[in-house]
Amino acid sequence: MGGDRGDDGQGRQAGECGHRAVPHPEYIRIEAWAACREHCLAEAVLAMVECFTDVSGVRPTAVDRVRLAEASDDDLLASLLDEIIFRLEEYGQVPVDVEADEADGGLDVRLAVTGLADVEITGAVPTAVVWNEMRIGPGPYGWSCEVTVDA
Repeated sequence: MGGDRGDDGQGRQAGECGHRAVPHPEYIRIEAWAACREHCLAEAVLAMVECFTDVSGVRPTAVDRVRLAEASDDDLLASLLDEIIFRLEEYGQVPVDVEADEADGGLDVRLAVTGLADVEITGAVPTAVVWNEMRIGPGPYGWSCEVTVDA
C-alpha cells in the first residue's frame, strides 16, 4: 500500500491509494485515500501507525480479525481507529498490515500485528480519536478521509 504522496491530492489518479499524517504538538491529522471505502479505512490505520512507529521491514507475529457492525462511514472510521488504540493500550499490539472488506454494511478487518516492544517508537502513541472535523466519503478519485487523533 502507498504512503505519503505529499501532493495535497494534486495529480492523484483514480484508483490510487495512500495516506499521510500531519503532526502537530497536540494532535495528529491523518489523511487517507483509496479506490473504495474499505481500502481507505485500512490506509487510515496505516497512517495512524506510521505517526508513532516505524513498521517497515517488521514481520507480523500474529493475525487477528475484527468485525465492526453496520454503522455510518464516520462511525466505522472512528470505531476502527479506536480498536487500534485499544489493542495498543491493552495488548501492546501494533498492526503492520491491514485488510478490510465490507460485510453487511459493517466491516471485516484482518490485522497482521506485532508487539509494540518489537518496533521502533518514533513519536507519541495515539490515545483517542477526535470527532471534530472527521470526514470520510467518495470523491472524484475514489474515497478519502481525514481525522484527528490525540497523542
